[in-house]
Amino acid sequence: MNFLSVLLQVTNPSVENAMELTPPTITTEAQMNIIDLAIKGGWIMIVLLVLSLVATFVFIERLMVIRRAGKKDESFMSRIKDYIYDGKVDSALKLCQSINSPTARMIEKGISRLGRPVSDVLATIENVGNIEVAKLEKGFSIVASTAGGAPMLGFLGTVTGMVRAFFNMANAGTNVDITLLSGGIYEALVTTVGGLIVGIIFMFAYNYLVSKVTNVVNQLEFSTMEFMDLLNEPSK
Repeated sequence: MNFLSVLLQVTNPSVENAMELTPPTITTEAQMNIIDLAIKGGWIMIVLLVLSLVATFVFIERLMVIRRAGKKDESFMSRIKDYIYDGKVDSALKLCQSINSPTARMIEKGISRLGRPVSDVLATIENVGNIEVAKLEKGFSIVASTAGGAPMLGFLGTVTGMVRAFFNMANAGTNVDITLLSGGIYEALVTTVGGLIVGIIFMFAYNYLVSKVTNVVNQLEFSTMEFMDLLNEPSK
């Protein structure tokens, strides 16, 4: 026992006993739970969740459709060329009808216009191509609106949350607690974080879909050029 303990025991024997009986205080750090934060974000987080689910469904569905449309049959144009050279127009049409792809539908429409001026055939093929591209881009507006609107909804939730926090402070009068303001602010900022996360994810998702459609458009243009070259070649 050191000199300080002896001195305390002599002057006040109950001090040492009190120090021994007093349990040590353990400080625990607050843990951030993402689910709890999302719940505290309010109704804005529900809207963001619904938008995310709808946009995810559209993204997956469009991606599957675009991938099917982008599958290229290497032998398709060569078979069409052989049928056209042999004068088997009906066989070429049946081949196009048996394949479910934008390229086949474009070539089918071009074959059905054989005998007309080349400019008319080309215009018909381009019109069909525009329709096919529009079909592929169906639903893109939902993904784009989610990417652009989610951050704005997040900011809206932050503003309404800040208004609510300062309203509570005004009603508290002189009994203002700093936790009253800080708690309201961090809960309000949750919507901004959620909106930015949703917006960033679906911005990349939208650009990815656009790039996939661009690849399909390039394939359609290449097939159109092959078909027009076929019509312009001298007959064998």
